[in-house]
Amino acid sequence: MAAPRLKDKYTKEIVPSLKQKFQYKSVMQVPKIEKICVNKGLGGAVADKKIIDIGIEEITSITGQKAVATKSKKDISNFKLRAGQAIGVKVTLRGNRMYEFLDRLMNVALPRVRDFKGVSDKGFDGRGNYTLGVKEQIIFPEISIDKVSKINGMDITFVTTAQTDEESYELLKAFGMPFVNKN
Repeated sequence: MAAPRLKDKYTKEIVPSLKQKFQYKSVMQVPKIEKICVNKGLGGAVADKKIIDIGIEEITSITGQKAVATKSKKDISNFKLRAGQAIGVKVTLRGNRMYEFLDRLMNVALPRVRDFKGVSDKGFDGRGNYTLGVKEQIIFPEISIDKVSKINGMDITFVTTAQTDEESYELLKAFGMPFVNKN
């Protein structure tokens, strides 16, 4: 199987351009994406256990990797929540699957968002990681609108080796992340 398109782009184009821009002495200093975490909170799963199964199925079809249920850490009586109860779904992507997902996210899913003007550049955490919120799972072509019973959002976190937000921003922009134009 051939290497993903974005992986080739990273080694051939992004590494040399970032090395020159930030004056890195070695190619090993150039930041890279370590992993992409896709997380979906399903608070309604407290009342209906089937929601977790549907969430796992949706995230698995979107990412191409088996998703796992996340469980609550403690009891919260106001929410009728018990410790160890499934309340969400997550998956962590690395390697080729990560690059394939990033490619599909930027080139297929994000352009399908209604009134899309670009993703916010305010999702950086100060340590070079970026989190993006998606309001609807139906922007992914793997999800059939007819089968969706409830529209849920999800968080997508890009964990990078970048030391600063500026380096991470330039890395994601070089991959083709459609950030909102700063005026």
